[in-house]
Amino acid sequence: MRIFFSALFASLCFASFAQKSNDKEDINTLLNNWHLAAAKGDGKTYISAMAENGVFIGTDATEYWTRDAFWKFAEPYFKKGPAWDFKPIKRHVFLSADGKIAWFDEVLDTWMELCRGSGVLIRQPDGNWKIAQYVLSVTVPNDVVNDVIKVKREIETTQKEIIKAQ
Repeated sequence: MRIFFSALFASLCFASFAQKSNDKEDINTLLNNWHLAAAKGDGKTYISAMAENGVFIGTDATEYWTRDAFWKFAEPYFKKGPAWDFKPIKRHVFLSADGKIAWFDEVLDTWMELCRGSGVLIRQPDGNWKIAQYVLSVTVPNDVVNDVIKVKREIETTQKEIIKAQ
């Protein structure tokens, strides 16, 4: 009997590990296809990867969009063809214990040089993943951060008031 329960426990642990591994593969595929859809100008695939109540947080401090508001901003870029081309260099994906929520961070090669993307994905009732939040940040090398701060200071002083008023 002890052997039976040990085998059962081991198989359940393996099944859980295999599911998480498959989830990570599914999430990587979703994110890779999301970035590829932008590079190809495939707006339908791009926006459908986001949850209905999803948000996109851009590089500018004032850029906080619901999915629909983000689409209003992005659609003209997609109508012209390729919108933007972000190529993942490295990505880490993590899953909640219950397998319903995932979060990730990634380093991207973009027209802005290196950027960092991070976000949260939610498993949908059909088992598929959707992006609930995506945050895009421009990276700043430590050696030049003081120079960047000088450039940002005047602009972002004004933006602080705009953000507070929103």
